[in-house]
Amino acid sequence: MNSSNSLIPRNFTKVLIICLVLLGICVLASLVLGSRLVRIPELIDGLFHPDVDSYGASVVRKRISRTVFSLFCGAALGVSGALMQAVTRNPLADPSILGVNTGASLFVVCGIAFLNISTANQYIWLALAGAAITAVFVFGIGSMGRGGATPIKLILAGAATSAALSSLVTAIMIPRSYVMDQFRFWQVGSVGSATWSGIATFIPFLVIGVLTAILTAPALNALALGDEVAAGQGVRTGTLRLVAALAGVLLCGATTALAGPIGFIGLLSTHVIRLILGPDLRFVIPMSAISGAIILTISDVCGRLIGSPGELEVGVVTAFIGAPILILLAIKSKVRSL
Repeated sequence: MNSSNSLIPRNFTKVLIICLVLLGICVLASLVLGSRLVRIPELIDGLFHPDVDSYGASVVRKRISRTVFSLFCGAALGVSGALMQAVTRNPLADPSILGVNTGASLFVVCGIAFLNISTANQYIWLALAGAAITAVFVFGIGSMGRGGATPIKLILAGAATSAALSSLVTAIMIPRSYVMDQFRFWQVGSVGSATWSGIATFIPFLVIGVLTAILTAPALNALALGDEVAAGQGVRTGTLRLVAALAGVLLCGATTALAGPIGFIGLLSTHVIRLILGPDLRFVIPMSAISGAIILTISDVCGRLIGSPGELEVGVVTAFIGAPILILLAIKSKVRSL
């Protein structure tokens, strides 16, 4: 492996401190800001005085679970995006762009319509199955023809698959009003319905996915140099791609199951970190988790402020921010491979 890979980026410590400070500010903003502004004494009561039962303290306690869930979902999507970009060697890879979110959505809506599911545990397993099958299908389609799985072919395959699956979702929902009522709020993408039981269900998937990503990062660095170079360094490229892709699907599928199909977090967080720190995945992956948590949490806060006295779902906010950035990246990068 290139000797430069063993070096810590010279600005890593500074970037880490800045990101942690931003993360703290996002957490504070998530607890304080919304349709009801929380004052500092109410914030202290809600965090440290469980015996106080004021309205402000109750608002803070409700927002704690939402904030934790937002941080976890953002971290999961950030790591998932980094893994998918590394596995496909595609700088524009993201669960939403490759159709993985839509595949998870289709399986969830099928479960609601035909299996009468309604719990987080049931959502998760169906979403994981849908995400995995869609990821394999998109990669298979994108690998056909000359040149194998090029960035443009993967993006086109993901877009086409996502459009087709979205049509299926609509076809299943339209004649079933009860399915539409249950599904339409989930489909937008939101962290507003967070519960501690849902967070507990999500944590094992988050831990397994992130640990797998961190452990495979050195080998993925070798893979970025090409399959032949990686194989020459003892990397089993097929096994590595499978394990890393499964970790990415696990993170994306579990998040989609509980929060809905929130897009562009993986793309934005990984691109920002890669631009600042370089391509070394040993640093990109953990920092993508932090930046993903920051982006999703601040997007949730913005949605609350923009939609006040109601709220604008976070999936709408991230799409509004992410879509033009994706277009800009596609134009500037000319869809080059990593």
